[in-house]
Amino acid sequence: MPEISTQIDDQFQADISDRQLTVAATETLAACGKTDAAVTIVITDNDAVQALNRQFRGVDAPTDVLSFPAETGDDFFAPQDTLYLGDIIIAAPVARRQAAAMGHTPADEMMLLTVHGVLHLLGYDHHTPAEKAEMWQKQAEILSACGLSHVKPTEGT
Repeated sequence: MPEISTQIDDQFQADISDRQLTVAATETLAACGKTDAAVTIVITDNDAVQALNRQFRGVDAPTDVLSFPAETGDDFFAPQDTLYLGDIIIAAPVARRQAAAMGHTPADEMMLLTVHGVLHLLGYDHHTPAEKAEMWQKQAEILSACGLSHVKPTEGT
């Protein structure tokens, strides 16, 4: 069984629940055959995401989601039989804006961003058209399994 840890800043508690984040992450891990993995998901503000984006990517602006793969040996807090994959950090204000633009709820967008982030932790990427097609197809399958087939990613994701 996957180990999913969540942290939702107080001001965003009304936007999404721990359960919704856990469902999105668990469905993604199951779809990729990683039921023995662990991830952490943080829902926070633009300032926190901008600081991380600046520090780790050299981009001084907030973004919707950042994925930080665990480095070798980072599984200290995970149970012995669990592989710690890493952390997913989501900027709730960006997610809210994207949700409004795409016509779905902030919770739907944050679930999409969770799926997207977990896929990055599992090695998926979208630098080339072929990689993007593969990742977007996998996202669509997982979102459908979550009951979110109406949710489509924005091109910025």
